[in-house]
Amino acid sequence: MITYKYSAISKDGAKVSGIIKAIDEYQAVERVKAQYPVVVKIDEVKDTLMNQILNFEIGKKFDAKALSVMCSQFGIVLESGVPIDECLKMIAAQTKDKKIKKMLELSAEDVAQGTPIATAFEKNYPDLPVTFLETIRAGEVSGTLDKSFASLADFYERSYTLEQKVRSAMSYPLFVLGVAIVVLIVIMAFVMPKFTSMFDDLGGELPGITKLLIAFTNFFQKWWLLIVAVIIILIVSIILYKRSDTGRMKWAELMLKLPVIGNLNILQASTEFASTMTTLLRAGLTVGDALNVTSKVIQNYAIASEVKTMEEKIKTGQELGNVMRTSKYFPQVLKEMTAVGEKTGELETTLDTISTYYNNEYNYAVGKAIAKLEPAMLVFLALFAGFIVIALYLPMFTMYDLM
Repeated sequence: MITYKYSAISKDGAKVSGIIKAIDEYQAVERVKAQYPVVVKIDEVKDTLMNQILNFEIGKKFDAKALSVMCSQFGIVLESGVPIDECLKMIAAQTKDKKIKKMLELSAEDVAQGTPIATAFEKNYPDLPVTFLETIRAGEVSGTLDKSFASLADFYERSYTLEQKVRSAMSYPLFVLGVAIVVLIVIMAFVMPKFTSMFDDLGGELPGITKLLIAFTNFFQKWWLLIVAVIIILIVSIILYKRSDTGRMKWAELMLKLPVIGNLNILQASTEFASTMTTLLRAGLTVGDALNVTSKVIQNYAIASEVKTMEEKIKTGQELGNVMRTSKYFPQVLKEMTAVGEKTGELETTLDTISTYYNNEYNYAVGKAIAKLEPAMLVFLALFAGFIVIALYLPMFTMYDLM
């Protein structure tokens, strides 16, 4: 979402200013007008280079599992006819996540004063995902808030399951890589200096593989500060490059072209597209508005930009099925099934089925990739350990002759 700075005049004629997050400038103006009748000025807040570095965070800012549980509770309580402000207080008392608990408590006060629940949520928890906010907002307008929460509960439960599977899949190779790095650092920092000193005292010619390891050790001991600095500069440069429009597009396209990873990215984007569209359409959003929100949910920037273009075509009167067929990235099955669902009037149901299908395909592809990655990591670890052992043990035979 984009951050905007605004100046406005309140109902009592006082000048006010503040910051608000929205999908675009039009939505930002609408949200400011919901609180203040006259908007004097509104400008997009541009991030400076330093702010981008300082504000960079790894991972999501919200807990998908906690959101899923909260939405499930809302769906159940709202069906019983409890007023929304009382509902917020009840669920806040049962919530363990500190951020969500605080949001619910503050939102209960705002809603009691007449603030729409989606606006209250956004005000008290700015990092909430756009899918969540737009679905709630659509549910309020259509009078189907309980169904919107129930749909979101299922959506975030799937998101959490998918996220956990990815983390589980990446834990083993990252662990192996971490062990290899730690072992290499220990050998270079503690073992090799003593080993080299001892062999120099005895004299003799070292094997070539041992000389190579010593050369690596001396290089890293002498230039480790420079190496760390270069790595940090490289990481920061990549982060900043990926945040520019050109960099994000080039990086996203690269991620789609890489072997194995490219297929996983396409399957993940297909799952995100189908599941998000299902949730939003069930909440009552139009196809165009649903595409707009979905384009901000899809993680791959190239595919997200393509979905954004689809929204613009839909506004000109084209059908979703025909627009989908022009996609460069989405699988053919997704394109054709979407077109069929639109023609039969069962678009929501069809997209829900497609979402389940591509979620299963993604899980299978991840499992298959891990099945190939594990032996590859074992081979890498064996070669790494073999190189260290041979480099250390070969000179020992020469030492015995020199003693």
